[in-house]
Amino acid sequence: MIQQQFTDIVHLIKQSRSKAVAAVNTEMINLYWNIGQYIHNRIQTAEWGKSVVKQLADFLQKSEPDLKGFSDANLWRMRQFYEVYKDTPKLAPLVREINWSNNLIIFARCKSVEEREFYLVLSKSENYSKRELERQISSSLFERTMIGNSKLAPLVREIHTELSNTFKDSYIFDFLNLPDPYSENELQQGLMKQMKNFILELGKDFIFIDQEYKLQVGNSDFYIDLLFYHRGLQCLVAFELKADKFRPEHLGQLNFYLEALDRDVKKLHENPSIGILLCTDKDSKVVEYALNRSMSSTMVAEYKIQLPDKKLLQQKMHELLE
Repeated sequence: MIQQQFTDIVHLIKQSRSKAVAAVNTEMINLYWNIGQYIHNRIQTAEWGKSVVKQLADFLQKSEPDLKGFSDANLWRMRQFYEVYKDTPKLAPLVREINWSNNLIIFARCKSVEEREFYLVLSKSENYSKRELERQISSSLFERTMIGNSKLAPLVREIHTELSNTFKDSYIFDFLNLPDPYSENELQQGLMKQMKNFILELGKDFIFIDQEYKLQVGNSDFYIDLLFYHRGLQCLVAFELKADKFRPEHLGQLNFYLEALDRDVKKLHENPSIGILLCTDKDSKVVEYALNRSMSSTMVAEYKIQLPDKKLLQQKMHELLE
């Protein structure tokens, strides 16, 4: 009993520290915003030129030597930061909820308001480190997720209305060092060894349950390649791995697994299970035909073991949106 009370105190301390760090970060972002706005206004009225910003940096260096992070390059970044977001008030609160390093990456590398909003929201919810955020942008997470949203099966949309941005049309496993060619077992073992990176690619709401998860139906045993639980969707998610191109017959096996999960494993308060078939390649028309009459919440996604061509993905996304 007393141990639980002590644990409660630890929780209060950590909660307070977390709020304090968040408050400091918000105030720092506010400061950078205000400095950026000030510089922007002075330049707009032709009161300041580039040399004045350099003079300001030198003045701060001499008069306040303990201040760090106010070089002329950083002062220009603050101005750019303000100019990028000043006309999008919807995003202004979001930039104050993530750290400056991640803000720098997003406003420097993302080209559209939608892309910036996507990574701002995700950086906060997934608590990305700088390295993790860099990887997600390099792997075209925004484009892959938007394409995935547009291709969700109707039944999946109906059951899980909050699915937006949860699943992708393609997954990038560039962290794997697989032989060529490789087997499905080698793919599975590689993902198991790199579980942290695998979860990062899936999304941090995914909780790993087991590999080769055993299902007993009648007198026969069956095994799901990888089984996860999604906290937000409150459902089991079964992954089947294929080391070749999608074929319609792949779906029968996965649908069977979902039926067994829902009948024998799913708890009463949980939503129907979702199945993800991961293959090296897929013909979109074949997938469309295969899923058209399916009453199961199954999706088909590609996986690649190297970073994708961002321009091709952007073109594909624009074609779908049109």
